[in-house]
Amino acid sequence: MSEIVAQLPRAPRAVVFDMDGLLFDTEALYQKAMLAVAKEDGHDLTVAARLSIGVPWHVTRVIFRDHCGPGFPVEAFMTSWVRRFTAMAETELALKPGVIELLDALDDLQLPRAIATSSAHLTVQNHLTAHGLIGRFHEIVAHGDYEASKPAPDPFLLAARRLGVEPTACLALEDSHNGVRSAAAAGMMTVMVPDLLEATAEMRELCVMVASDLHEVRFALHRQAGVSS
Repeated sequence: MSEIVAQLPRAPRAVVFDMDGLLFDTEALYQKAMLAVAKEDGHDLTVAARLSIGVPWHVTRVIFRDHCGPGFPVEAFMTSWVRRFTAMAETELALKPGVIELLDALDDLQLPRAIATSSAHLTVQNHLTAHGLIGRFHEIVAHGDYEASKPAPDPFLLAARRLGVEPTACLALEDSHNGVRSAAAAGMMTVMVPDLLEATAEMRELCVMVASDLHEVRFALHRQAGVSS
């Protein structure tokens, strides 16, 4: 654990979380829903499914068109995909390991926190409500709040501004490659907690650490603050 602590260059004054694939096991569920609809409709979207991890919806549309051709019914397919995901999420949406424990630790350390996500505000509220997390984040930055999506730094810069903390004093937690690029471009201390995508050499270069789960992030914060975990 001492190696992890050494990778944090300074004590953060705030923490900014991604949501999908970091707080909730949604990336796997999105892919499960996508592939289920694709199978029913007779489409092979295996490659497109992987390429669409951690990217905004407008990029996903382009990926589908490039992979399946201009005749692919993108809008109809995505409507069915979202409907299937929503139905699955009612019973299958799970928290990622360490979420509650990390939030409790941030309460103890009196560190403000925000969510910076490409998902819509309604989706964020639904997910937080389902797991009793409403009120555990001081700010929520979601789709429509910023001009450019990840990998642009806009979502993280806005989250820092709303929290009233300089980006360089924020710890950013991400699971996707574009999310890591976004947080690093914002100047934040970036930690990758890989979900469906592995940490590449580029990711390790951009991050101050790569953690196996949010428990490791909590241990690092506690050890740096001199608090027993």
